[in-house]
Amino acid sequence: MNPVRKKRLYIVLAILVGVGAAVALALSALQENINLFYTPTQIANGEAPQNTRIRAGGMVAKGSIKRSADSLDVEFVVTDFAKNVTIRYRGILPDLFREEQGIVALGKLNADGVLVADEVLAKHDENYMPPEVTKALKESGQLDANGQPAAAAKGE
Repeated sequence: MNPVRKKRLYIVLAILVGVGAAVALALSALQENINLFYTPTQIANGEAPQNTRIRAGGMVAKGSIKRSADSLDVEFVVTDFAKNVTIRYRGILPDLFREEQGIVALGKLNADGVLVADEVLAKHDENYMPPEVTKALKESGQLDANGQPAAAAKGE
């Protein structure tokens, strides 16, 4: 092989190795930042991984909010009306956080099945519910096709 072709071959191989390494690093970084969404039923059934950052959402159960008297610790229950999951959070909750409203919490599931959240997101107006929560509630039969509570549609 003549020296010019050999030099071109080495340059092409070096470019391919560089591009391959860049793609591998980008995919690795993206894999670490994925936060999969789980419903309370999936968490209760053991489908959610422990010690991995996940998103969990549903409706805040009525009468479930317990605030610490001497710190910013809050514990509450989120439900999809089939199963419940307890969420612990330390910090200031969003202004729109309240009982019987849809939320999404980001955090890690501990060995006790409690989600230790580092972020809690609440809906931003009376008509909005996170898409994942809406889908999960529709699948469980708690919301009708229009996004209204199934009990209201039945006239209960």
